[in-house]
Amino acid sequence: MSDLIESQSGLSDNAAGGISYLTIIPAVIFLLVDPFRRNSFVRFHAWQSIFFFVLMSAVYIVLGAVLSVVPFTGFLIGVMWRLLDLAFFVVWLIVLINAFNGKRIRLPFVGDLAERQANR
Repeated sequence: MSDLIESQSGLSDNAAGGISYLTIIPAVIFLLVDPFRRNSFVRFHAWQSIFFFVLMSAVYIVLGAVLSVVPFTGFLIGVMWRLLDLAFFVVWLIVLINAFNGKRIRLPFVGDLAERQANR
């Protein structure tokens, strides 16, 4: 299947999987456009990317709402945001690098969802 993708698009399936993590936009495009939408490796990484960004957004929204009502925690909130940013960045970098290397690293929670969607 990867030869088919390369011959039709110029991208290897590893490159398409890695590019899926750059933003949600290429992930959605890869789910809609042939030959990528027929490749389970690319679909897995596209779905995992989408679910990861949705989870990350939800965590920021919920945490921001909860912490905004807790008084006198300005410094702690700042430190926690930076640690959360670092954690999400490290996870993003790990899945990005592994996708470019042809590996499927399943993240907790979203990885199983992505696997199910990719195999549909």
